[in-house]
Amino acid sequence: MSDKVEERSMVNVTNRLFKDGYKTDFKVTDEGKLTTMDSKETFGPDQVRIVDHYRFEGQSNPDDMSILYALETTSGLKGTISNSYGPYADENVDTFLKQVEDLGKNLDKDDK
Repeated sequence: MSDKVEERSMVNVTNRLFKDGYKTDFKVTDEGKLTTMDSKETFGPDQVRIVDHYRFEGQSNPDDMSILYALETTSGLKGTISNSYGPYADENVDTFLKQVEDLGKNLDKDDK
């Protein structure tokens, strides 16, 4: 059982994603743009795709939950961003990723 917990830890998932090429750490600016941690590149919601996401629950407190997103930009940059759930969540991150999801849903509708 401990092996399963170990596989699903945020550190191990982040390490696996890094090996798969998701090497950039992203953040969302106060202006609502995705940027690299060094702020050299910025992206709007229409320039980002959510490739996958992983949810984690704190071992000592079920309220200590977070989510890790694997992202890819239109320029081919691959990386991750994480956020908390509930009152500790970063509203800028939530808003940005919701816009990315909504754009993806609209693109799917247009393709049909």
